[in-house]
Amino acid sequence: MQLPHIDPVFLRIGPLEFRWYGLMYILGFIAAYFIVLRRARKRSLLLSADDVADIIFYLAVGVILGGRLGYILFYNAPYYLEHPLKIFAVWEGGMSFHGGLIGVVLAGLLVARKKRLGFFTLADLCVLTAPVGLGLGRLGNFINGELYGRVTDMPWGVVFREGGPMPRHPSQLYEAILEGPVLFIILMVVGRKERPAGVAFWTFVSCYGLFRFFVEFFREPDSQLGFIMGPFSMGQLLSFPMFLLGLAMVLIITKKGKRTE
Repeated sequence: MQLPHIDPVFLRIGPLEFRWYGLMYILGFIAAYFIVLRRARKRSLLLSADDVADIIFYLAVGVILGGRLGYILFYNAPYYLEHPLKIFAVWEGGMSFHGGLIGVVLAGLLVARKKRLGFFTLADLCVLTAPVGLGLGRLGNFINGELYGRVTDMPWGVVFREGGPMPRHPSQLYEAILEGPVLFIILMVVGRKERPAGVAFWTFVSCYGLFRFFVEFFREPDSQLGFIMGPFSMGQLLSFPMFLLGLAMVLIITKKGKRTE
């Protein structure tokens, strides 16, 4: 199956270009605002619409800065040391989920203190927005024909323009499904019952780590890194500890919560 040519720029106004990938970020942040506002009111938290807008702004800045710096440090530090001005060329791509997670946690700590909320109360409130942004982002990767999978003989293999003539796994779509609707449903189920603060957040961390570790077996490793420690990619080395840490924290918090009941 040949990937149809989709212009990564969906709108041009003079010298300005608006790209599908950037649109996915914007849609994700807009959806996050309404999800958090609705969940805050449902939980009777004293957060106004302006408070929620502030929270989303802080988290958006954390995602973007953390994602960019994470990509530079984890995936391509030598290149950016030689070309430091390219650090600011975000339109050329290069974002890391793991860096974005670190950035959003730091931003969350700051905004939680500013709004006088417990960090895990805020994290559990906002965590349902993550699968929406992740799913949209992976669709943006597919439209751009980037972060494609390994060569495959499966009938749904896709020929990506940048990936040569061989059909490859559409790993962006695998991730979009697992990190998007599947993870969203899991977090919805977890959130239906009253649970100790932090359970929803650490469930997200664990499930994302597991899903990303699994899909990386079908995804082509970054060309500048290749495989690390045998058959594993950098994404897997960063994701598997997330799975273990998240699972351990869910068990610890749940057990501690039962003791205090």
